[in-house]
Amino acid sequence: MTTIKQVQNILRLTFGIVPIVAGLDKFTNLLADWPRYLGANITGMLPVSATVFMKIVGVVEIIAGILVLLRPLIGAYVVMVWLCCIALQLIIGGHFFDVAVRDLVMAVGALTLAKLTMMSGSENIQQAKAMAR
Repeated sequence: MTTIKQVQNILRLTFGIVPIVAGLDKFTNLLADWPRYLGANITGMLPVSATVFMKIVGVVEIIAGILVLLRPLIGAYVVMVWLCCIALQLIIGGHFFDVAVRDLVMAVGALTLAKLTMMSGSENIQQAKAMAR
């Protein structure tokens, strides 16, 4: 039977590794032509080119992924907010609605990781208190 800790570890690895890979790909564009995902209305407001902006996004994603691996509670919330922001940008841009929906579903997964991490943390505290008695 799968335990809460196993599910938490699967989610931690997923939300740690995937942002790192996506962030690194912002520099190579092997998985996607990332600047295409920015709406024209967003691109027009940027102080830098879409390519430079996406490289900045890549750095943020790499940091978020590392944060999930090292500090899953904080990292999960960061990734959740980040995914919601990406989805909002896609919706405002008026295209890639399917990707926006996928990112919102992934945000729910990141929230699930945060909640499982909180649960396992409170269980560890309860176990430590019980052992101290």
